[in-house]
Amino acid sequence: MNAVNSGTVLITGASSGIGLELARCFAADGCRLILTARNKEALEKLAEELRGKNKIEAIVFPADLSLPETPKRIFQELSAQKITVDVLVNNAGFGLHDAFVKLSLQRQLEIIQVNVTALTELTGLFLPGMIERKCGGILNVASVAGFLPGPNMAVYYASKAFVLSFTEALAEEVGGTGVTVSAFCPGATESNFSQIARGQKSRKSKTSKMLKMPAEQAARFGHKTFQKNQIVAIPGFQNRFLVFLIRLLPRWAVRKAAHSFNRLDE
Repeated sequence: MNAVNSGTVLITGASSGIGLELARCFAADGCRLILTARNKEALEKLAEELRGKNKIEAIVFPADLSLPETPKRIFQELSAQKITVDVLVNNAGFGLHDAFVKLSLQRQLEIIQVNVTALTELTGLFLPGMIERKCGGILNVASVAGFLPGPNMAVYYASKAFVLSFTEALAEEVGGTGVTVSAFCPGATESNFSQIARGQKSRKSKTSKMLKMPAEQAARFGHKTFQKNQIVAIPGFQNRFLVFLIRLLPRWAVRKAAHSFNRLDE
């Protein structure tokens, strides 16, 4: 039995958006789920839904990945309960939208802690067991943002560039071990991400109308391509064309375009 299609799946950031929809995808496979995020109430609601609809075991594990001790706590508590994680979905992440110098430095360091450090530590804690068992998988949720610099969201874009590069390198390293490592790179998605990133501010109207992919559609694509062992998966023609264009344009043009896209209303 392939652990990518069954077994126990740990999903971070499972309380909303793509993380929630990925939980539904893996539940439909019959997997046991460990759902973690800060919002315990939302996790409990999702777990109840999945238990009733899919007849699977869903374990709620409230945790704040912006705290440095959290990844090790998750690993140690699951180990103490003799729970083996077959698939790790590193979905938790957030961004902030404004000029680097105008944003709280502490909050931007928390972006790195959640998007980069916690993802790397959880991978480092759970991957050795997967390799030893010669099966398992890691699905890292990166972003189209990882393919370019992002003025006015500089730390977020840089964090996703790390996730993309790290995942591709790791996938090459574990080739032949029976472990699947994939980077899922969605673009603009219908979720609460923008509200968190921008707060009370908004983009210029020409970009606010950009077509967003429903979180359910994005998650289904990420889940399907992960099962097929696709190392880098970009959902939607619009997003794939954007990544193709980024590779053709000079870097100065990419920077200017991204800066224009991420402008804020005054």
